[in-house]
Amino acid sequence: MELPLLSVVIAARPEQREIAAVRAACQLDYPRERLQILVARGRQPSVQRNTAIRQARGEWIYFLDDDSMPSPGNAQRSLPHLADAKVVVIGGPNLCPPEAPPLEAAFGAVMANTLAFGPSAARYRATGDVRDSTEKELILCNLFMRRDALIEAGGFDEALYPNEENALMDHLLRQGYRLIYDPELWIYRRPRTTLGSFMRMVFTYGRGRAEQVRLHPTAGSLINCAPALFCVYLALLPWLPLWAFVGLGVYILMVLGSVLAPSREQSMLRSGNVPLPPRVAWWKTAGLVLLTHLGYGFGFWRGLFTRLKPAENRTPIPVVVEEL
Repeated sequence: MELPLLSVVIAARPEQREIAAVRAACQLDYPRERLQILVARGRQPSVQRNTAIRQARGEWIYFLDDDSMPSPGNAQRSLPHLADAKVVVIGGPNLCPPEAPPLEAAFGAVMANTLAFGPSAARYRATGDVRDSTEKELILCNLFMRRDALIEAGGFDEALYPNEENALMDHLLRQGYRLIYDPELWIYRRPRTTLGSFMRMVFTYGRGRAEQVRLHPTAGSLINCAPALFCVYLALLPWLPLWAFVGLGVYILMVLGSVLAPSREQSMLRSGNVPLPPRVAWWKTAGLVLLTHLGYGFGFWRGLFTRLKPAENRTPIPVVVEEL
């Protein structure tokens, strides 16, 4: 039986010349004549991807970020799921590469920890078995999506970045489709390189989630309000009675327990499935958990008050799609 045509879509900046994901896509274990590689250049990723979707010929689209390094076997590994017409999304974790410097490994460890990132930690750690999943565990830098379902849903909401894929996957679930998480369908992708860039990323995640809640509210997003409420709790703590400090003490114990947990699945002394170098002190990693919650919480509050333009009022964003 002939393999389905697969379109790989990579969003990149207009000036970008060296795109690691293009080289990695060319090394996928898949017949080159059944593989279409599209690079969508622009300044707004959801617009870029929607433009590429309209030019894609594949039955399935494999979305990668410009720095995604997929395992060569990912395309073949997705094949068993394609026969089920109800399966419209297949994805797996985005792992910190073993050669990452200590600080990047610490960022990867925090993202892969359940206390820090909740159920979304599965995006950064290969965990469990192949299973039906939700937008909480899947991430757009490593995601197969059925093109027909994408078009039927209207593509990504171009008012959102990030979280455009989260809103879309929530919509697909409500339509009765299935989303699959496969822990062995992984990519390597470097975390942020500095504390400032890491905090901007976390802040952006919080802002994007709040904007998604405003445009596409779901009960599943309630858990994402927790960091924002935690920020309010800390701000009010000096004016609260002494017993209110019990909550802070419990939080500190939870962070320390998470950092020092002996379990390979939970300990933040491992980044994804990679041990952290001895140079990364446990207390520094614990401090990153607090910063993550604060950054996400402040970002969430910011996102509740950003100005969201309707589609008809947005300035058109130029996109150039190259087929390689």
